Amino acid sequence: MTQAEQLAEGLSRMGIALDETRQVLLLDYLALMMKWNRAFNLTAINDPDQVVSRQILDSLSILHLLQGQCILDVGSGAGLPGIPLAIASPRRRFTLLDSNGKKTRFLCQVKTELNLDNIEVVRIRAEDYHPSPRFDTVVSRAFAGMGKMRKLTSHLVATSGCLLAMKGRVPAEEVEAMKSGGAGVEIFTLQVPWTEGLRHAIVHRPGDIE
Repeated sequence: MTQAEQLAEGLSRMGIALDETRQVLLLDYLALMMKWNRAFNLTAINDPDQVVSRQILDSLSILHLLQGQCILDVGSGAGLPGIPLAIASPRRRFTLLDSNGKKTRFLCQVKTELNLDNIEVVRIRAEDYHPSPRFDTVVSRAFAGMGKMRKLTSHLVATSGCLLAMKGRVPAEEVEAMKSGGAGVEIFTLQVPWTEGLRHAIVHRPGDIE
């Protein structure tokens, strides 16, 4: 199965409708990532048979959980999940935040080459970033533990916004610690075709962030 076929079938299984133009953009993004990865080590997942599922489909598995129009991807790295989400949801605005220069240079190159006008790349540490207005949804993929993520990013979330962390197994101790501190937490099981192991999204809802 080609990457194009795998992407089309995976999107169908997940119930995500993207036109051919958007699917081509996702594949072009993958090609850029693999090209840059040879020199800059952007991601450890570089097997051509795995990248569609573990990078693109995994990122898109939280599409239905995004809230609002302004989305922040914290510790974006190679642009995951932010770039696939931005391609799939062109009417939303996405900010990709990372403190690593080589990674933000790659993100800027992707924005330019793919003409992604709905993304902005910012090079800064999360705790030093103070945007106005704040974001409707702050997402992360392998950024930090839940407690640390909340501490570093709570100032970035709008009053009615949410934090959304992508995880493998549910970090039960971290979740219980947040709940015992009065934080509201919801856990969603994510379905990603051709991916072994568990995938979850942990959502910290509005009104719980001080």
